[in-house]
Formats: sequence, C-alpha cells, structure tokens
Amino acid sequence: MKRSDRLAAIVMALQTGTETAQSLADKFEVSKRTILRDMQALSEMGVPFYAATGPVGGYRLMDGYKLPPLQFSPLEAMTVLCALQGMTQLADTPFNAERWSALSKIKQALPEQVRSEIEPFLDKLILSMPKRNYRVPVLNRLMDCAAEGIWIQAHYRSASQMRWLRLRPLHIVSAHGYWYCEAFSHDHGEERTFRVDRFQEIERIEAPAELEASRLKRSRVKEAPDAGGGEIPIRARLTYRGALLAEQDEHIGDRVLQIGEEEWEVEFECPRSEWEWAAGFFYGLGPDAEVLEPPALRRAIRDRAARMCERYAADEPAGEPRVQQISKEEER
Repeated sequence: MKRSDRLAAIVMALQTGTETAQSLADKFEVSKRTILRDMQALSEMGVPFYAATGPVGGYRLMDGYKLPPLQFSPLEAMTVLCALQGMTQLADTPFNAERWSALSKIKQALPEQVRSEIEPFLDKLILSMPKRNYRVPVLNRLMDCAAEGIWIQAHYRSASQMRWLRLRPLHIVSAHGYWYCEAFSHDHGEERTFRVDRFQEIERIEAPAELEASRLKRSRVKEAPDAGGGEIPIRARLTYRGALLAEQDEHIGDRVLQIGEEEWEVEFECPRSEWEWAAGFFYGLGPDAEVLEPPALRRAIRDRAARMCERYAADEPAGEPRVQQISKEEER
C-alpha cells in the first residue's frame, strides 16, 4: 500500500472510532514506528486529531471532521466488487436487494478508466459457493440477538426431531452456502452450531438462572485411545479428489500438502473431543484416503466399514458371487 493511501485509510479508521498506534500497525501490516511517522505527517497536513491517555486511550479525530467522498483505486474497487459478487450467490441474506444495488452503485460511481481497467479481472475472479435453495426468515432477528447478547427460546428442526431450545446467539456465520448460528445452548451445556434455515420460530427470554453445565454437558469422546486431555497426531494419505475434499474443511484444509505427482498428505493434531469426527470424516472419504496413523483410527474406520458391510450383506443371496449378482441386476 502506498503511503498516501495509508494516510487516507488511517483517517477513515479514526472516523469510526479510537485507534492506538499498535492497532493501526496491525491493520496496515507496518511497524508501530511507521504509524507514528504517519501520524506526524497527518498533523503537519492539518488533520485535526488528538491523543487520549488511559486504558481506553488512543488517537481520535476532532468532532465534525470528515474526509471528502471516497476515491477507490483499481485494486480497492476490485476487492469490494469481488466480495459483493460472492455475496450474490447466497440463496438468502439479510440484504437481498442491497447486495445488487450496492454492486450497481459502485460500478456507476467509478471513473470510466478505473471501470475499464478492472472489468476484465472481475470475469476471471470467482468466489464460488454451493448452490442452495432455502429461506432464512429469522436471520435478521438472530443477528440482532447476537449483537445484543440476549437469550432466546428457539423452535429448532434438527435432522431427527423438532424441539424448543434455550440459546444465547454468539456469531452468525456464512459457510458452505448456508447461514449458521454459533450459540451457547443451555439445554446442551456447551457451545454448538445451528443451521439458521432450520429455526422455525424464536422469541426472546430472560437469561436462565442456572446453566447446569456440569449436568448437561455431554462428552463426544467414545473411542479415543487413552481417554483424557491432549491431542492425537493424525496422518493420512490422499488422492487428488480426497485432497480437494479435505481442503474444504475449515479446520484441516490448510494442512493438506502435495508430496508426489498424484499423492497428497494431511497431518494434524486432533483434539480427543473430535475423535468421532475424525473417524467419520476419513471413513466418508472412502478410497480417496488412507489413514497412516494412529493405528487406533485405522481400527475405528475398519469397524465402521465392517458394520456397513453387515448392513448390506443381508440382501445378498447365499452362495452367489457378488459380481455375478450385480450383472444379473444390470440385465434386468
């Protein structure tokens, strides 16, 4: 980032609230000394700011000071437009109309030279997400509840049942083409993630008097070796398809490495509380993954496969080879 652009960005940051030299350095990925020099330059340019001391101190702009209308650089304009184009792929959002109107307004506001410079790139940069078909009528209210930090009673439809839950929404997250609500569940005694399109109804309630976390908390550690704290090292070999699927996982996606022409590996430390997830994840990859270690995870996946074979073996006629049976079914 050019220094002139950074100076303007610093003033815009100060327009939204107090900033320390360190917070500005972190935002713009420069040293604290560089920010101090920038603040000196802004003072010499006549930007009216002052430094407040104390625990909540930092740099602040004088009341009433505003920057002139924004002027986007080509890269800044492309950043905003790419983000908005990605947002248009969501089936439902709190700002369905606004995402399109904002896209049009920004394009129209850009100088012709900037617009012609970035348009070829916009057709080549794609923020992809799965196509979904759903509605999220309670999303706006959930966002308000999360922002206010209040408790709700929610009628929630899970994969197996519908029931009322007492929740305190913490974050609203968009991932994999869906909206999710991360919330503390009084009924489960822990933080859990809920699909927003499965909320049927919500209403505000007073905070529960007792969380009863010790009684309600459920451990998901069932088959983890040497049950207890700590993490379990996991290493697995992947095919190309397996690597693509593993890269989509938010927790281990960045640990996938190519080690050969057609061979990939993933290696990570798995919390013992996520042992069941690990067994299900690699079992679901089928022939596109082979767990190399630990042996306990290989056994857990083998046991799952054996149970699956038993489920389907009951349908096979006794004594008839499986390949021959499939051929007869195809002929019919």
